[in-house]
Amino acid sequence: MTKYTQIANDIRNQIVKQMVQANEQLPFEKDLCIKYKVSKMTVKKALDILVAEGLIVKRRGSGTFVKNISNSDMTRLLVSNQFRGLTALYSDRKVTSKLLEFAVVNSNEDVMNKLNLENEEFLYNILRVRYLDNAPFVMENTYMPINLISGLKKQHAEESIYAYIEDKLGLKIQSSHRNITVRKSNKLEQQYLELEDNDPVAVVEQVAYIESGTAFEYSISIHRYDCFSFETVIVR
Repeated sequence: MTKYTQIANDIRNQIVKQMVQANEQLPFEKDLCIKYKVSKMTVKKALDILVAEGLIVKRRGSGTFVKNISNSDMTRLLVSNQFRGLTALYSDRKVTSKLLEFAVVNSNEDVMNKLNLENEEFLYNILRVRYLDNAPFVMENTYMPINLISGLKKQHAEESIYAYIEDKLGLKIQSSHRNITVRKSNKLEQQYLELEDNDPVAVVEQVAYIESGTAFEYSISIHRYDCFSFETVIVR
């Protein structure tokens, strides 16, 4: 993930969590350069992302301010922020990955149905454990079509797959459908998530889509019971 994307994620999360309020002025670019230890150009790129998303406005001679976001826009922002990926969602914390498997496999009937594939295709099969501040947080098993997510390497899986998809492939991740259940953990999950026998886990089954409406990911994420929370927005 590029440094300017990390900075944009951090400021966006502050806006979503209302750590900065509508019409509040952000620090000057020179101060952001000092805070994030980057060049002025890097800060400018980060702010340009947020301007394009409609979250901030630049006022000539005055500085950069948080936009007075409507309730409907804030709802959209809250929803979209939920599927930006772990690295983006926890931009203020250390996110690392341990790659357990990275393989190319044939699609089976179940995955074909989830990804709405008409014919058998080669898929990435990625199994990894994600850590927050060096503590195990979630175990992810992910399938993605090779012909859509081309050029994916182990390095990307060890860092941020979503950053590779958006920053390198230029695909915009738009939405996801999730099903959440709870069950007892198995031996493999206990080993890598540091759980005890009979500890529960939250299981999140997800199909994610890019802007065109094409499914690009089918994943099953196993979360530690004491780290999992689910936020949703319901609009009448």
